[in-house]
Amino acid sequence: MLAFFVATAVACVLGGCAASPPPFYAAAVSGSLVNVYGPEASAETPQAPAQAPPPSETFALRPLPGADGATLQALARSERTAPLRYRVIVIPGSGCAGMGPIADRYFAGLLHAQVLVLHKPGVDPQARTAPADCARDFVQQDRLSTWLAHARAALVADAQQREREGAPALPQLLVGISEGAELLPALAPEVPQLAGLVVLASSGLDPQEAGALQAQRLEAQADWEELGRVVAGRRPDSAVAQGRSLGYWRDLWNWPLTLPLVQSPWPLVQVWGSDDALVPAPAYERFAEMAAVRTVPYCARRIDGADHGLQRLVAGGAGADGVQQVWAWTEQWAREPAAGLCAPLLR
Repeated sequence: MLAFFVATAVACVLGGCAASPPPFYAAAVSGSLVNVYGPEASAETPQAPAQAPPPSETFALRPLPGADGATLQALARSERTAPLRYRVIVIPGSGCAGMGPIADRYFAGLLHAQVLVLHKPGVDPQARTAPADCARDFVQQDRLSTWLAHARAALVADAQQREREGAPALPQLLVGISEGAELLPALAPEVPQLAGLVVLASSGLDPQEAGALQAQRLEAQADWEELGRVVAGRRPDSAVAQGRSLGYWRDLWNWPLTLPLVQSPWPLVQVWGSDDALVPAPAYERFAEMAAVRTVPYCARRIDGADHGLQRLVAGGAGADGVQQVWAWTEQWAREPAAGLCAPLLR
């Protein structure tokens, strides 16, 4: 959750800005993603023409029902290489841009997996809208409790459709990118044959605690505390503070994540970058200490030199893509599932 807020909302408090925070979710927040995925990874850069991958490797639009009659515009892709071994369900990070422009390359390393990427209601998967330009309606409806209700309904519908169609009973991984990780514990029971949770660029701490740590890193504790007083005040949920509705902030302030993750009965993989500007290293380290008591496998891997998008610069200024390393680990697991989801990270 820090991914959307910290170093962005606090920075706005310090600077007195009224616009919404800079790009949030992992596919947009990291400028270095442009080095790996091309200009379309940036909402501020005109999209450059790219050679289209073979049709079998591309994502297609797959609408799914959300809560209260809403529709989620999900993206789906079949396996790139036979045999089909597993399935990956992705909950992206925050903001109102979609993953469509970069999805083929972002998930390229998932060779033997079907992939389903959910988007919040009102988000066009092909949109490259900057967070400051999110529509007013989106800002008003965007809050964790609402997103959870929609995502849960979509996953239930997905499972029902697969059962009706006689789809193979594949092991499935539930992946949360940045803010998307906040939803994983509550969504996990809706995923049949769930083999594990994969958390990318999320500390695992409750958002309020992680936010306090980031405010401390920025020496902005007073501004964080002031936002807390606004959240606890009497202004309506529809009021906007720092580009978000107070309903959004109130959900964040009371959202549990640490205990549900620690107590979850599924294997947990967590990957983060040592140079993450949006989530402080002590937040990751604190969660690792708490997760040490888990009775099911937990493994964390820090990618040295990587930023919030798991990207890092190497010699010559070229980019190294930590996301593809994560997919390489899941591919290794899929070939030897009996060894456990954490086995590839521990070798």
